[in-house]
Amino acid sequence: MIVLNKGANAPLATGPVTFQVTPAGAALDVSALLLGPGGKVRSDDDLVFYNNPSHHGVTISADTVVADLPRIPAAVDSVVVVASADPQHPGTFFMKAPELTVTQDSKTSMGFTPPDFVDRETVVVLAELYRRNGAWKVRAVGQGYASGLAGLATDYGVDVDDDGSTGTTVPQRSSPGRSTAAAGGVVSLAKVEQIAPALLAPARQAGHALQGAGLNGKRAAVYLILDHDYYMKDFYESFAVQAFAERVLALSANLDDDGTVPVIFASGDEPFVEEIRLDNYRGRIGQLHTQVDWGWGNVGEAMRRAARHYQESGATDPAFVVVQVGDEPWDKAEVRSLLQNTASLGVFWLFVGFGRGKLAFYKNLNASTSVTFTNVAFYDASNNPGSVPGERFYTGIVDAFGTWMR
Repeated sequence: MIVLNKGANAPLATGPVTFQVTPAGAALDVSALLLGPGGKVRSDDDLVFYNNPSHHGVTISADTVVADLPRIPAAVDSVVVVASADPQHPGTFFMKAPELTVTQDSKTSMGFTPPDFVDRETVVVLAELYRRNGAWKVRAVGQGYASGLAGLATDYGVDVDDDGSTGTTVPQRSSPGRSTAAAGGVVSLAKVEQIAPALLAPARQAGHALQGAGLNGKRAAVYLILDHDYYMKDFYESFAVQAFAERVLALSANLDDDGTVPVIFASGDEPFVEEIRLDNYRGRIGQLHTQVDWGWGNVGEAMRRAARHYQESGATDPAFVVVQVGDEPWDKAEVRSLLQNTASLGVFWLFVGFGRGKLAFYKNLNASTSVTFTNVAFYDASNNPGSVPGERFYTGIVDAFGTWMR
């Protein structure tokens, strides 16, 4: 059996594929959602569960999902397989994640067990089937939801009320999400729970880190710059960049309540500028980066674009620009000049390294005794930032920013 790690993907042959879910203690229900190009269901019928057990090639039976790939309509880009705590046992939540076995033709066998949960999750997206270049692939997901089926359904565009109007029993949603910050102010994450409940747990983790850095209640405009050099291709295809962007979006929910992060792809002389939002973040990076040519990672030009965007926005709060880098810049003098020129503008630059390139330039920006940058820090997120636990990740992200803000 092939063992899949979280975020890993594998190709599938044409034909039926079976997903067998094995509970790890708590009783559970299994369901699936058929999603269109925007990562949303086309209609409520695309939620396949015990009251709607078969739809457009996807069938549910007890703890098994069968997807007959040739029968899935061309308008369906992906199918997600979901396990949820049995609503007949209120108060039940996952501690150990259920196991998933994927088989085709009784030959190909893959297994996936998500990491243990820590935030009273009651729903988990176990896997995603998706089309790539005319063929199907499967990806191990392991994304938990603490807000129940209602939160998951809202995230994927299903019109579900807490009274169960789709015919399923939907657990009552919790009160608006709040961080557990102590005295000194509590950050409301109600918008996150309402619009993007899957980001509620990382948003809380980010809130804890901000509190620890003395930033509780502070505001900032968050920007994200992504390296789009060809050597980053594998990280885009493995969804590592998507997962990283989601973590930054969850952080921004604590610093800027508009639920939007401008995203700038560093690629060539004309960086591609878009945004990722709470209401469109699923698969957003994959949708955007395919519109951008692979370049040579012109980080300096992307930084200039971010600074210009911030100035033109008229924002009075400082800017927190997260710059993902996979290799050293080709014009180091330009980057140093930009850092010096933006120090008085209220712009803080955090370079986050992950990739296979050299990062010594960013690590040593403040190693010189003659030139120091007060508005710059570097955080090494390793080759797989998704493997860094949330609390540790956010602490590494915000500590230097907290020092600069103080």
